[in-house]
Amino acid sequence: MFNPFYRKPGSRFRVAVIAACFLALLAFVKPGDRYFEIARNLEVFASLYRGVNEFYVDPINPNTLMKTGADAMLGSLDPYTNYIPEDEVENFRTENTGQYGGIGALTRRFGNRTVVTMIFEGFPAAKGGLKIADEILKIDQVALATITMDEANRLMRGQTGAPVTLTVKRPGAPQPVVLEFKRDQIKVNNVPFFGMVDATTGYVQLTDFTMQAAQEVKEAVQSLKGKGATSLVLDLRGNPGGLLMEAVNICNLFIPKGMKVVFTRGKLPDANITYETLNAPFDLDIPVAVLINRNSASASEIVAGTLQDYDRAVVLGEKSFGKGLVQMQRDLTYKSKVKITPAKYYTPSGRCIQVLDYTHRRADGSVASVPDSLKKEFATSRGRKVYDGGGIEPDIAIRAEGLPPVVFALIDGGFLFDFATEYTLRHTTILPASQFQLRPAEYQEFVKWLTGKDFRYTSPLETALDALEREAAREKYLTEITPQIHAVRKNLEEGRLKDVWTYQEQITAFLETEIAARYYLEKGVTEVGFYRDQELKKAVAILADIRQYRQILRMTP
Repeated sequence: MFNPFYRKPGSRFRVAVIAACFLALLAFVKPGDRYFEIARNLEVFASLYRGVNEFYVDPINPNTLMKTGADAMLGSLDPYTNYIPEDEVENFRTENTGQYGGIGALTRRFGNRTVVTMIFEGFPAAKGGLKIADEILKIDQVALATITMDEANRLMRGQTGAPVTLTVKRPGAPQPVVLEFKRDQIKVNNVPFFGMVDATTGYVQLTDFTMQAAQEVKEAVQSLKGKGATSLVLDLRGNPGGLLMEAVNICNLFIPKGMKVVFTRGKLPDANITYETLNAPFDLDIPVAVLINRNSASASEIVAGTLQDYDRAVVLGEKSFGKGLVQMQRDLTYKSKVKITPAKYYTPSGRCIQVLDYTHRRADGSVASVPDSLKKEFATSRGRKVYDGGGIEPDIAIRAEGLPPVVFALIDGGFLFDFATEYTLRHTTILPASQFQLRPAEYQEFVKWLTGKDFRYTSPLETALDALEREAAREKYLTEITPQIHAVRKNLEEGRLKDVWTYQEQITAFLETEIAARYYLEKGVTEVGFYRDQELKKAVAILADIRQYRQILRMTP
């Protein structure tokens, strides 16, 4: 009988890499901890892997197959336990350090175009004349139209000091422009912007927790106090987290030495660690407001939760993401790595803010939120009630409006980006970002410009109509209702530009951001939205009303 997993003597197929990976995995296992089951399943996997590679009808890339298998296995645990092959280690290192060898520019692909969307000040891209909206045609002699974005990113990065040449199509220039750069060590700022919101309120935007995040925050606060800041807004909205010790050190700026910031609990004794502040605080008295939203996660939640637990800051915005899992990295063979979740973390009051229970999955493999019946009540240092199992609940909840489909379509299609480019060609300068606003007549110009473009998007109602048509066809009613469906579709088609007027305020906000970026880069992107930012306005108002601030935190009069 034909056995597809029988291996002919003398076969050239080798499984040394697999065996090495298995040995590395066994290093995580203590003798006696279900050793037989683990060893048996590793042997089964090796046999399966070898057989599929040798006998599958089409050619197989063993590295791709191994990565797929590892991802599927770890994906059954949680989204943060990941296998990192050798060719992805550099990207992983960049995420943790915020450093890489490059020229200091961000790109995005719109259709077949790869365009520059941001230039970082002080790095080769800015010094060498690259501009936002430049379309990159070639990196050295490689045409970007022939490669993927991942391949393009790898070409852009390299050793510090190594040269790289870009051929770009510049808006308004008749011929492609050739620019030469020498790569440098790029350090992405954790604090892309800080400044005064008014005469007494300082603002610090923290977008990452890579190395030196706490030092950057400290320097920002120090600078703002020198400019007259007597209160502070710390903006953690959209911050996905990062290094835990940076979160501890940021809390240490505002709470005394020797205070518990976070503790972790896991299966192994080594995972049970308590992290306390190690240094003298920077400022124990300055009133602080922390802004969070649904995308504030992990280290952001440690900072917000700790300052909330100690009644040291008023937290405003949306409920945070709810990631209370700690990750550690371990080296595997052949320079690969694995990122593992060894523990959950808890804020000083004892609450774990993890919102999804990956341990108890449903029968279909899906993950449920922690039910309200299992959530526990905790107390802050002054007795305010807080709860676990659902992210950080803000002291002042501010509901953020979702974006309508028309806005997503304008962003994803590059329409806002392209109009901002044309706007820049017509305007040499604009007002400072904090003062810049698109005039109604200029928005009308945008709408007129858009009518000449192939602007289409699928609204939720159109998706529902598609489903109705399929169901009507299945039930044999499609012929009867087709005229009505066509009439609705015609109205929707005619209403696309009406949506552009209906959601003028939201679209204008994104247009202003795109335009401000051309003139003021990262700082402009943040500062241009201040006058629209309802969460920031509320934070400033609370900080200005010291009586209300103290009441929220139950401070003595």
